[in-house]
Order: sequence, then structure tokens, then C-alpha cells
Amino acid sequence: MKLTILGGGGFRVPLVYGALLTDRAEGRVTEVVLHDLDDSRLYAVARVLDEQASAVPDAPRVTATTDLDEALRGADFIFSAIRVGGLEGRANDERVALAEGVLGQETVGAGGIAYGLRTVPVAVDIARRVARLAPDAWVINFTNPAGLVTEAMSRHLGDRVIGICDSPVGLGRRIARVLGADPKQAWIDYVGLNHLGWVRGLRVAGRDELPRLLADDDLLGSFEEGKLFGVDWLRSLGAIPNEYLHYYYFNREAVRSYQQAEKTRGAFLADQQARFYEEMKRPDAAALTAWDRTRAEREATYMAENRETAGAGERDADDLSGGYEKVALALMRAIARDERTTLILNVRNQGTLAVLDADAVIEVPCLVDANGAHPVAVAPLPDHATGLVCAVKGVEREVLAAAESGSRTTAVKAFALHPLVDSVNVARKLVAGYTDVHPGLAYLR
Repeated sequence: MKLTILGGGGFRVPLVYGALLTDRAEGRVTEVVLHDLDDSRLYAVARVLDEQASAVPDAPRVTATTDLDEALRGADFIFSAIRVGGLEGRANDERVALAEGVLGQETVGAGGIAYGLRTVPVAVDIARRVARLAPDAWVINFTNPAGLVTEAMSRHLGDRVIGICDSPVGLGRRIARVLGADPKQAWIDYVGLNHLGWVRGLRVAGRDELPRLLADDDLLGSFEEGKLFGVDWLRSLGAIPNEYLHYYYFNREAVRSYQQAEKTRGAFLADQQARFYEEMKRPDAAALTAWDRTRAEREATYMAENRETAGAGERDADDLSGGYEKVALALMRAIARDERTTLILNVRNQGTLAVLDADAVIEVPCLVDANGAHPVAVAPLPDHATGLVCAVKGVEREVLAAAESGSRTTAVKAFALHPLVDSVNVARKLVAGYTDVHPGLAYLR
């Protein structure tokens, strides 16, 4: 089976390959094609993968190419993890937004809109090529903003594109661990959009254990979200929000913290990864060791400004292992082998949330089999959550409309309607600032 990884020179690709190395069952991936626009990054990542495979007999064969059509032909699965504009683009997204006093995070608020505006046209082109060159392939999208990009691609690929994210998986795992439950045996009632969802229940053997967690101060304050949001606020919500909702619930504090930081997250990662890729140019460099060291630093500093604002302290060691690669592998296994499973995924709504239309991509538990991912019926969201979900989905639709039409006016509308952008004039300044620094937004007229 052939897996093509778009963004194959990306730093986290070894996580995906490492997961593939653990799969020895019949029907596993035997060929991995890395595609990237940057030869040097492809070379660096290929070196890491080669060291990973050195002690694994019959490891999946790895090839690399900068030719997109060549990479897509004959693929059974296509994993999309591209970053349009690179980490320099992410740093610019943050910088322009913070200069206007609003959040520049890559998936939330102004930064997420800017990232979406330059990523959607590229993702749509990829989707059209997949439909032409590999119509039977399944596309697994991890490209951010994941829900928005998945929806853009679904307009050309239908349900054969599925978005994944490690945030809900990590959240469910943390809650189960605190409650003394096996995450594999727990049903997680999670509903929302990508980076905008809530755990409303965690059922073990038919019993919802979340009320027990919400009633216990010690348990509730003992894990990442309890420290990040505070026990009182979680109890008020009656649910455990995705960590990215910290940007909404504590927006003023988050913006101030990011403005005061020595470097934004994007600038930090750009510098850190530049050192890694530079080190890989040395033939004698220990590729896997260098990658492991860089990844550990990356994970330990994840959402550091938010945790500092909340006084949450350091991340727990158990939360430094990522997880999206495991979701991707489980998804591929379920489809390729009809190994039925349940995963939290980004898929078309199909009536799951009545407040959104059928084609809106949402993030919910799905039953997965050889025919793809099927969203599970869920109870309606409370009004406060419904309001946020509908507002942000409305913004995503404006982003898609702007990307399709090239309308600068529509792009301004997308920014102005976002709950974290507080003025139409600020929206206009954001569009001006982003078009100045991003050549990929020159299409907006």
C-alpha cells in the first residue's frame, strides 16, 4: 500500500513514519513517498527516517520527490501536512495581528484567517489533482486550519477527505487518566469544530464519569485543562473545553502574554527548526538524535504563554508525546482493513449538528470502516457553544468565499466577523498588513 505525504520535508513527518514502523499486519503501508517543494528539507527528513528504519526489518520503502503529480499517482492514502508560507509565514501572521492588538495564533482568530486565506487555494489545487490522478485515494488532512482546509477539499473530494487533529485525543486521554479509566475503553462525547470543541461526557461501561470529575476540586485541578482554565470555570461550563478555547475565554490575557513574549511561537519554531535543518546539512550529524532533541524542546514549550497566564506550570511528561500520527494510522487501518473503530475526526456534518448545514465540516466522534468515517449522532450544544460554533463557521465560509472569488472585500468581512477581532477598521488594517507581507495573498483584489 502506498502512502504519499504532502509536506514530506516537515519536521513532524518522522512521527508518522515511526507509527508505520509499528504496523506489521497484512495490508500495511509498504511504500512512503515524501513530497515537498524544498529539496534540502526532504533530504533532512529522509535521513531521520532512514535511521528510524535501520533496526526494523522490511520497513516501508521511502522515496522523495518535488513533483506533485508524480507523488499523487497510484497513492492509496494521501497525508496532507503542508505549510503554505512556511514558519516565516506563521511568524508574520502573529506579528501583524499582535501589532493591531488581536490574536495571531495560527488556527484561531486573525492568524488562522490569514493562514486559511493563503492555504485554501493551494489545498483546492491539490484536491483537484487528487480527483484527477488518484480518484480512489483517501486524503487525510492535517494541514491547518484543519477544519477549514478539510471543508475546502471536501468540495472536490466529498467524504474521501477526512481531517485529523491530536487535540481531542489528548484531551480525552487526560480526562480518562485522571478518572482512572482506560482511554481505549472510554466513549468521549466531544462536539464542535476543529480547535473549538468541548468534552461533555466520558462514558465507561455505560456510566458517565464526567460529573464525578467536575465535582472533585483535586481531580479537576490536577490535569492540563484544569490548570489552564481553572476549576470554577470548568464547573460553570459543565464541560471540559479544548485547550484552544483558552484563546476565547481568556483572550485579553492571552494577547497581552503573546505581546510581552520575547518571541512569538512561530518565530521560536522558525529559529529552532532552522537550526535542525542546518545541522542536517552535515554528513556526520546524528539525524535521529538531533530530531528527538528538537522535538522534545518543541513539545515542552507548546502553548507556554497560555500556561504562564494561567499559572499552569510545566506540561506533564505524559502530554509530550503528540498523538496525531496514531490517529492517522488508526484511520488508515480502519479503512484499508475494515477494522471498525471510533475516532474523533473532522468530517462533513450530514445533519449531526442541526444548527449547521450538511456540508459544514465539524469535529465529532465517528465510526470508521472500509467506507470511510461516519459521524455519530450527538446531542445539541448549549447556547453559548452553539453561538461560538456558528460564528466561527460563518467566518470560515467567508474565507472560502474570498479564496474562491479573490475578493478583498470578502476577506475583510471574514476578519471583521470573527469573535476575536473587535473592529471593522482593525479588519481592514489586518488585510492590508497581511497582503503586504504574504505574496500568496496577492490574489485578493
